[in-house]
Amino acid sequence: MGHGSSPAASAGTHAEVLAVDVVVVGAGPAGLSAALNLVRARRTVLLIDANRPRNAATLQSHGYLTRDGISPLELRKLGRAEVEAYPEATVVQAVVDEVVPDGAGWRVHATGRGTAVSATARAVVVATGLREEFPALPSLRAFYGTSVHSCVECDGYEKAGEALAFVCETPDVVDRALYLAAWSDDLVVYTNGARTLDDAGSERLAAAGIRVDERPVADLEGDRSGMTGVRLQDGHVEPRTGAFVRPTWHVDLDWLRADVERDAEGLLVVDASGRTGVPGLYAVGDVTPPGPEQLIVAAGHGARTAFAVHRDLVGGLRDVRDAVQ
Repeated sequence: MGHGSSPAASAGTHAEVLAVDVVVVGAGPAGLSAALNLVRARRTVLLIDANRPRNAATLQSHGYLTRDGISPLELRKLGRAEVEAYPEATVVQAVVDEVVPDGAGWRVHATGRGTAVSATARAVVVATGLREEFPALPSLRAFYGTSVHSCVECDGYEKAGEALAFVCETPDVVDRALYLAAWSDDLVVYTNGARTLDDAGSERLAAAGIRVDERPVADLEGDRSGMTGVRLQDGHVEPRTGAFVRPTWHVDLDWLRADVERDAEGLLVVDASGRTGVPGLYAVGDVTPPGPEQLIVAAGHGARTAFAVHRDLVGGLRDVRDAVQ
């Protein structure tokens, strides 16, 4: 099979069914890392990506060794080019609409740019990530990726020491706020009218010097230079130069026709190597518990899952450790 985007696009146009060892759905760091290590194991791989990354608005990614500060989109571009360089890889931009068991393998269908892509595979790796939903603040998206972030581990350093807001409507508000307070001693928590704090939680935050405002938030304020404050529905404006928000995440897997175990959040339950309880079906990255993770962690999990897929396809291997020596 040829490499790059054209072979699969051509195949889709002529309704040809590609036969590959593995289909990887999703080309974030987890999916790209899985695909790269699979082709290096001489597995034929079809990598399908909808090109709708959750971090598209983020200007810089941090904590990725040798790539600290890189644009997430640039990181994806570099990773895709590395995968496409292997003749065992075919990469297409399309939306997967069906993954269904087919005998001892899988049948996969996707649609993109007016063409259909059909494939059969011995194994499927789900690396689609999540869709995030933010608190309903009109200007949040305007500041997201610059003044406002959701990943403390990724962006906390750049906001350290600033007057920060933390908008969180979920029950884990206390733990997340205490964690964020390690980067700033001037933090206001906004629950936006949600009743998520009990007396014990309020006392823990107060003891840590964290202010809490449970009134509804109208919007974030700012200008071209960035965020300047939080405006409440009663008109009060609290000066803030940055914010972190706690999204809620949604798992969109209607296209996966398999009886696979999920946790209470809808995430795909896997073992340490990304195996689901369904033979030949693997999952990695944000779509698995505990959910969103740093890019470098996702890439590491992708590599680990790739080797598990390869070993399972070889078959008959015993007493082989998951960790690559």
